[in-house]
Amino acid sequence: MNAPEHVPLPDVQSAVDARNIAINRVGVKGLRYPLLVASQTGAVSTVALVDMFVALPAERKGTHMSRFIQVLQQLGKPLGRESLRDLLTEMLRQLDASEGSIRVQCPFFISKVAPVSGVQSLMDYEVVFEASQSNGRLQVRQKVVVPVTSLCPCSKEISDYGAHNQRSHVSIDLELGADMPIEAQVRIAEDAASCELWSVLKRSDEKYVTERAYDNPKFVEDTVRDIAIALRRDPRVLAFRVESENFEAIHNHSAYALIEGERRDAR
Repeated sequence: MNAPEHVPLPDVQSAVDARNIAINRVGVKGLRYPLLVASQTGAVSTVALVDMFVALPAERKGTHMSRFIQVLQQLGKPLGRESLRDLLTEMLRQLDASEGSIRVQCPFFISKVAPVSGVQSLMDYEVVFEASQSNGRLQVRQKVVVPVTSLCPCSKEISDYGAHNQRSHVSIDLELGADMPIEAQVRIAEDAASCELWSVLKRSDEKYVTERAYDNPKFVEDTVRDIAIALRRDPRVLAFRVESENFEAIHNHSAYALIEGERRDAR
């Protein structure tokens, strides 16, 4: 008598579906999974939320959901542009699909040194990796969300003393033609702000941050334009989407700006 695991079982999802309706995306969504992310200093451990989808032809009843997890488990190196491309290619091969996408969202921690006291602390950033293949074109995108400080140039100009400032989120979403470390992408955002942030600051550091922001006022428009200039000069960047949102200190709404574009010689 055959053991239960050796008894042939019907493969229902591979059956033909008579409704003849193709599905744009089918797969797993919101999978929480531990990963290593490539960094300038090696690899950083994190826990990611992963979405993995393929397009399903009209004649096929279903996809093999367990294979998505198996593909992810086979990822043998830290996540970056090249490893994400390889992961997408392997997913499409194992799922017998010509189109699909992978999205990985995770926190990424960078060790930073306070500007005056030298105290070290970990600063967290939100990172999103996306890879997709459609109509024969494979695209890889890498996004960071960077918290910074912005100080209003108008407030500084019109006030006898002081100026209002606020915490801001700068998002840089890139289509990459070559690897870019997360730290380098974060640095582009922080360099364009009135001042960057640290998790731990002593009084001497607070003085530096306050005065640095005051000497470097930025509108949201200034921030996204400065970043766009830097990205258009970077040979690793094919296309970009840059957003800056200031969580206003004197209004109950945000100030916001966005620029989308390509590196001038990218195509």
